Amino acid sequence: MTTTTKPNNTHGKLAQIEKWVPGLRAARNYQRSWLPRDLVAGVVLCTLLVPQGMAYAELAGLPAITGLYTTIVCLVAYAAFGPSPYLVLGPDSSLGPMIAAIILPLAAGEVGYSIALAGMLALIVGLINAGAGFAKLGFVADLISKPVRVGYLAGLAITIFIGQLPKLFGFSVDGSSMLQEASAFLRNLDQTNVYALSIGLLCLLIILGLKRWKPRIPGILIAVVVAIVVTVIFELAAKGVDVVGALPQGFPAPSFPIVALADIPLLIGGALGISLVAIGDTISTSAGFASRRGDEVDSNQELVGIGSANILAGIFSGFPVSTSGSRTAVAEQSGAKSQLTGVVSAVLVLAMLLFFPGLVANMPQPALAAIVITASIGLFDYAALRHLLQIRKSEFILAVVSILGVALVGVLEGIVIAVVLSILQFFERAWRPHWAVLGKVDHIPGYHDIKRYPDAQQKPGLIVLRWDAPLFFANANIFRDLVRSLIAQSERKPYWVLVTAEPVTDVDSTAADMLIDLDLELNASDIHLVFAEVKDPVQEKIVRYGLLDTIDQRHFYPTIEVAVAAFFDENSLHNQSTD
Repeated sequence: MTTTTKPNNTHGKLAQIEKWVPGLRAARNYQRSWLPRDLVAGVVLCTLLVPQGMAYAELAGLPAITGLYTTIVCLVAYAAFGPSPYLVLGPDSSLGPMIAAIILPLAAGEVGYSIALAGMLALIVGLINAGAGFAKLGFVADLISKPVRVGYLAGLAITIFIGQLPKLFGFSVDGSSMLQEASAFLRNLDQTNVYALSIGLLCLLIILGLKRWKPRIPGILIAVVVAIVVTVIFELAAKGVDVVGALPQGFPAPSFPIVALADIPLLIGGALGISLVAIGDTISTSAGFASRRGDEVDSNQELVGIGSANILAGIFSGFPVSTSGSRTAVAEQSGAKSQLTGVVSAVLVLAMLLFFPGLVANMPQPALAAIVITASIGLFDYAALRHLLQIRKSEFILAVVSILGVALVGVLEGIVIAVVLSILQFFERAWRPHWAVLGKVDHIPGYHDIKRYPDAQQKPGLIVLRWDAPLFFANANIFRDLVRSLIAQSERKPYWVLVTAEPVTDVDSTAADMLIDLDLELNASDIHLVFAEVKDPVQEKIVRYGLLDTIDQRHFYPTIEVAVAAFFDENSLHNQSTD
């Protein structure tokens, strides 16, 4: 009797699980030699996460403690589901104003309900991101072009800066827009608390000074420690300086945030904008750090990782998170080798909440304002704006419009403006693409733009036109009018209009109809529409559309040179010329 053994597919199942939970693979392949570096980096990172988490929570209109809850759970979630060994997730300065713009009008001053709204918002953001990852939609980050993104972040920087000025000066104002906040701030300058302003400016000086001259020293940690010590020694709390106060001891139990059904549509709309920013931040930061180490980025798994972090944040009284380039850089510079760095930081923050909740009780609010202001300064990329102005003024204008949209219309509306501008920018380039009339240049192979090479020779009776875009409904008539214009401007009536179609990646049915009508129109004047270098997929569509019933099948050539040679063979008037 023989027995058969079923193949062991345990390894295959493990690989499948590890595909979606990369943290398991990272744990299995972890090298002991990395442990000292990850522990040290985790400690260093923790000193940055605590003040930033609290500051960005208040920026989002939430209690400071929620920033620490969020920090803990998102670090653990990404360590399990995120593919990058370097990225650090957490509360983010670019998301804070967006979160506040969404939840504060709905909360109407109820702190408990604002926390529930933020939790539900994080859940929706997490589901959108994770769903996009599972559906392999990592490319959605490309919906915001670089100029618009630079402008959006710059506008956000201005909004954040102005919004934090009252806290830095020791008073508060009400305003539903950046202009209203700026106006209210100027009207209430007489309420300035000198002690609050002094401690805030001191923190700004320490953070910015160390960042400028000693970037390896943790300026935020030094500033926070100095601010707490000064506040205690000089009893600034008794002199009107707001302090954080003792944090609630412990960690919240998981719970599903309960919000009014009527608020869900507004949260979904806001979550879409937040998701777009978070996805862009995550993929671009991940790609940047990975390229420095010669690694590749799994964009779709990145979305699953950040999605899981947001879902867990929503369940544990948190709010939406994104990737932080600055905190990732700190972890990398501190020697981090894996996501154990983030787990160590999360454990240390949790230990503080469980055993030392009063550790930051005397942290002055102006110090948190200083942290947020320095973050906003980092969002304003002056060098990128100047570069855009130098290389392409149209993109610089797009960036400026994005700045004004965020600063003057609103943060949430600004992201909508940014996306729309990106789409319009793409559409405008496809609608009115670059084109060129080509000629032959001595001593240079091929055919070239006669505007760039004024000495280029054109063949009498032949117009060589390069169209650098797909032909579709929006630009079909522009192409037709261009051909007509070139024929009208030609010194001698052309016999051929040769379209070099290598850049044409698609032809839709509207453009096909236009080509048929144009060919018939030209044929009536004894002019022929001819094509060279048509891609195979495009040529298949041309056949399917029935263009060959009108356009002579012989008038499709593999190269420009072959087409030009055929031109001389077909047009006996030019037989004496040579290419």
